[in-house]
Amino acid sequence: METTPAVSVVIPTYNRVARWPAVLEGLSSQTFERSAFEVIVVSDGSTDGTNDLLRNLTPPYDLLFEVQDNAGPAAARNRGIELARGPLILFLDDDIVATPTLIERHVCRHRNGRGDLAVIGPMLTPDDTELSAPIRWEQAMLYKQYDAMARGEYEPGYRQFFTGNASVARSSLVAANGFDLRFRRNEDVELAYRMHRQGVRFVFDPDAVGYHYAERPFRSWLRNAHEYGVNDVMFARDHREAGLLERTRKEDWGRHRLVRWATRACVAQPSFEGIAERVLGGVAAASDSMGAQSLTNHALSGLYNVAYYCGMAEELGGSRAFSEEVGSVAR
Repeated sequence: METTPAVSVVIPTYNRVARWPAVLEGLSSQTFERSAFEVIVVSDGSTDGTNDLLRNLTPPYDLLFEVQDNAGPAAARNRGIELARGPLILFLDDDIVATPTLIERHVCRHRNGRGDLAVIGPMLTPDDTELSAPIRWEQAMLYKQYDAMARGEYEPGYRQFFTGNASVARSSLVAANGFDLRFRRNEDVELAYRMHRQGVRFVFDPDAVGYHYAERPFRSWLRNAHEYGVNDVMFARDHREAGLLERTRKEDWGRHRLVRWATRACVAQPSFEGIAERVLGGVAAASDSMGAQSLTNHALSGLYNVAYYCGMAEELGGSRAFSEEVGSVAR
């Protein structure tokens, strides 16, 4: 008689064949009973040998592998939810190596918690790899949130629901109609907002650790920042009551004056975005090579914000619309 797993681990993947041996080793080393969890991997149009590798595996746990045409991580996760047999869904990314107690921690928090929960685990920087400067900057931004939540400075919420390492009841995902396929970035936060409105409560477990072996070219990192801006405007249109544009306006006033000046110039004249990229990117690369971490982070922060706000302006329809919606940046 087939038993229903307690948890279904859903992992979308795209062209990460070199990373999978470590990911699989982490899943095989779990303290949680292997017969009590399943792993569902959805390959989103991989072309690098990932499909051949995963098709021929015989791991010590139930593994379901499926291939789909490239449609983005939201579509891959939705397919994973459809295939899942467990009442609890644990989302991991294909560059996250689970520590041995990761699944156990997620399951215990759900079993011992009250009401509908979404459990967020940290994605920490591994000691055995050298991350690029933009990825180190990203990780530093994550650590600020983790540290603040661990100290109790604020409660975790839907904005911290990153599906690189997070779990929620399958019933909550189904009730929210899953991920919105229009979103290629921030699709997890947008879904989390809808679950939040349904009454799902978010908790942070600092011990549900996954190690983040992030690899992303500089151009891809910058494009992501631009796309986050585009998708945040889409989110704001759908969920005006969330106040995202108002919050963005307040955050802009807190930026360094040089960042605000560069952003204002690039939003008013989009062709300047390439110039800002070359200047700030050059500063970041040079300072990183000299070990000037603070200057590197300032340059990357400025570059990310320029790309992000330019993405917002593009989706809003230009500098005038941006000025009206967000405020001073385009004035």
